[in-house]
Amino acid sequence: MIAYMTGTVAAVTDSQLILEVNQIGYQIYITSREVPALPGIGETVKIYTYLNVKEDGLQLFGFQSEDDLEVFKLLIGVNGIGPKAALGILSVLEAGELRLAVLAGDAKTIARAPGVGNKTAQKLILELKDKFDLQDTFERQFQNAAAGGQKASSGAAAEAVEALTALGYSASDALRAVKKAETAEDMDTETILKLALKQMAFL
Repeated sequence: MIAYMTGTVAAVTDSQLILEVNQIGYQIYITSREVPALPGIGETVKIYTYLNVKEDGLQLFGFQSEDDLEVFKLLIGVNGIGPKAALGILSVLEAGELRLAVLAGDAKTIARAPGVGNKTAQKLILELKDKFDLQDTFERQFQNAAAGGQKASSGAAAEAVEALTALGYSASDALRAVKKAETAEDMDTETILKLALKQMAFL
C-alpha cells in the first residue's frame, strides 16, 4: 500500500494529477475540489493516496488531507459505492460536511453528488451513521479553521451549526456558513449565529 507520495506537479486536469516522483509520472485521480488548492506546475506537493486494485490494472486516488482519505475509505466500504462514486461525493462535499450530513440524516445534500440518488444517499447514511461522532466532527472542522486563522471555540460554533439546522438550513450549508463567518475565540453562540446567518446569503 502507498500511504502518501511527495513529488512535483507535472500536469493537472479537472479530475487527474500527474505527480512526478523520482522521474516517474504517477497518474492520480483527484476530486475537483483538489484542483484549485494544488500548487502550480513544477512545485512540490504531498498527496495521501489509496491504491485501487482492479482486474485490468491499478488506480491511484489522491487527497491533500488525511481526513478526506479516511472518509473516502469509509465511502467505498458502502455496498454499491465504488472509488469513482466516492470521489464524486467528495468533489461536492468536504469530509467534514459529509460527516455532518450523515449525522443529520441530510440525504438531500448528499444526493447533490453526481450519480448519487436519494436512495443511495439514504443507504450511505444508514451504513455510516455509527462510524461518525458529532463532537469529533466539529472538533476536526474547527481545528482546521483555527489553522486558517479562525478562532471560534468548537463548542460555541457547534451550537451555532445545530441552531442553523434547527432553522431548516442543510447541515452542510450550516457548517460552511459558520466556517466562513469571521469569529473570535471569546464569541458566544448567539454572536456566531448572527454572523453565520449573514454568510448564508453568499452560499
